[in-house]
Amino acid sequence: MRTLPKERRYETLSYLPPLSDAQIAKQLQYILDSGFIPAVEFSEDSEPTQHYWTLWKLPLFNATTTNEILGEVKACRSEYANNYIRVVGFDNIKQCQVLSFIVHKPNSRGY
Repeated sequence: MRTLPKERRYETLSYLPPLSDAQIAKQLQYILDSGFIPAVEFSEDSEPTQHYWTLWKLPLFNATTTNEILGEVKACRSEYANNYIRVVGFDNIKQCQVLSFIVHKPNSRGY
């Protein structure tokens, strides 16, 4: 049994290889199917302490398809290629964020 190489880990799904847009779309479909409100955020650093993520735009309250959300992810990627980008899901009943996952890391392909 081997220990994983020592490297920085980030949020949900960070132990997986980079996700393709098709795989990201499946996660986005889960957000929509669960009734959560998606949003895209970015940050220069993914350090979990002492930093905040910036919303790309307002949460996507009226999003009904994964293509709408993926379009916003791609737009954010093109403008903030040197930042971490994540998608979050908000639960409007609990009034809180219930999931998030990184969809882009600086200097990486795809994820």
